[in-house]
Amino acid sequence: MVEPLFRFDGSLNVGAVVNLDGAEGHHAASVRRMRVGEAIQLTNGKDTHSRGVVVAVSPKSLEVRIDSVEKLATPALSFGLVQALAKGDRDELAIQAATELGVSRITPWQAERSVSRWDAAKSAKGVERWTTITAEAAKQATRPLFPVVSEPVSSKSLAASMNENYLILDPTAKLSIVDWTAPAEGHIELVVGPEGGISEHELELFESAGGVRVHLGEGILRTSTAGMAALAFLAGRNGLWG
Repeated sequence: MVEPLFRFDGSLNVGAVVNLDGAEGHHAASVRRMRVGEAIQLTNGKDTHSRGVVVAVSPKSLEVRIDSVEKLATPALSFGLVQALAKGDRDELAIQAATELGVSRITPWQAERSVSRWDAAKSAKGVERWTTITAEAAKQATRPLFPVVSEPVSSKSLAASMNENYLILDPTAKLSIVDWTAPAEGHIELVVGPEGGISEHELELFESAGGVRVHLGEGILRTSTAGMAALAFLAGRNGLWG
């Protein structure tokens, strides 16, 4: 059985006994119903991951003996998702799946055709919500390195940061993702448009900035599944699942 993973922001040292309380402790004790002697994983989501054993249980907390500690590092080849804001929960489904597949960064994108719009007040709440969603998805998938959720970007600011390792997922592209060669190391960003697709103006803007347009075959995937499909293909092809 895979040990469940929980977030813990305190110090983690081999041999120490730490108290997992708050929301995480309540979830571990009352929802997961962990018991003395069971194995558990703790992470701060950033740079430290540990394994240990539950040594005491209270109604809303656990005491954990730390048996091992490791420092986390971003892999040589990492992935990010630039996800256009979408109506309903489609963008949230996209970032949840991308987290489970191992992205290290997620960027909300206010695309021209995004039905959902984030003003200044909504942006702060949106980033907070996306951070919560990705943290929960990372724990569920037992990925101790949580993705960073960036501030929302406009198409103009996105283009300003673009280079040849930005893949714009576009069903009208001439180049298939199968024929694109990933670098041996570095960071790849997958850019996924909203329900109505990426506008011609944005496609031209991104291409002129160095981005690469690629398609994912004959069909047109939804905004909630396109990034997931591209990420799964690239991760498998480039040895991240070896």
